Amino acid sequence: MKQSYKIEVDCANCANLMEEAAKKTDGVKDAVVNFMAQKMEVEFSDGADSKTVMKSVLKNCKKVEEDCEIFL
Repeated sequence: MKQSYKIEVDCANCANLMEEAAKKTDGVKDAVVNFMAQKMEVEFSDGADSKTVMKSVLKNCKKVEEDCEIFL
């Protein structure tokens, strides 16, 4: 299952760090961050609860870029 989320991030490098952090989160099969569109598309692993996984994604993204935001 794929879902798209609006994000807020200040620079392209930070967006790249967010993408890498999201990809390393348990329950995420793949993630793509589009800095220009301020969107994150997340593909979840089979059987993963998207709400729980996205809370973990946000937590992991805040570790690499504390000013970022994902609107869940």
